[in-house]
Amino acid sequence: MKSSWDRRIARANELLQNNAAVSELLKFYQRLARFQKSIYETIAASDEHDVAALVPYFCGLLALIQESGSPVLKQAAADFAATSAEDRLDLLTALWQHEVESQELSPEHEFFARALLQPFAEYLAEKTETATEASPPLCPFCGSRPQVAVLRPEGDGAKRFLLCSLCATEWLFRRVLCPNCAEENKDKLPIFMAREFDYVRVDACDTCHTYIKSIDLSKNGNAVPVVDELATLSLNLWAQENNYHKLQRNLFGV
Repeated sequence: MKSSWDRRIARANELLQNNAAVSELLKFYQRLARFQKSIYETIAASDEHDVAALVPYFCGLLALIQESGSPVLKQAAADFAATSAEDRLDLLTALWQHEVESQELSPEHEFFARALLQPFAEYLAEKTETATEASPPLCPFCGSRPQVAVLRPEGDGAKRFLLCSLCATEWLFRRVLCPNCAEENKDKLPIFMAREFDYVRVDACDTCHTYIKSIDLSKNGNAVPVVDELATLSLNLWAQENNYHKLQRNLFGV
């Protein structure tokens, strides 16, 4: 049985074949996911619970970026290379403990921190049983914002879940409810779709002007939400042009 990391890597490979506009991004994501998988496996083998254990991985991450990253990331990695181990731990701790929110960081520094924290957080979340209240807006395990919504088939319909941007926890969330401002008037919660991605939609809110993308697994059971969200950047651009801002940027700051 494939691990969640192997499924992401394989799905990125599938999607890049027919999506020229995002093929380079997906190739880089594949390399990054392999790197994250190695961190996850090491953390799991040692049963490590201390975020400080991630600091040594910065060197490998910066090397990966210099080899395969975008010009902006390469420049940021070159600048970041001069930082101390203490500064790197402070960055990881600040995001992990919500001392700062991701919107307060530069997209590049957020990328560095999230790339390392995601496998760590996912391992800890998988070990923990987390009880949830009805439709909490933040992850019930780590308190982070959702990255994407997932519609999973059930009976004749589909239930809506939110997927955490950091630890990949999924939790049940009401279908007609804005995860940012709790608007529940369906007339103020428009849905937009593109013909080329009939299983991906933009769930917007006209009250707070945020949006989150939903991946409908009842229409495409092969989708891997975190990867398909990344591969459908054209929907992000459409939302921005219509004055909606994303509830939570993805790993690449989009």
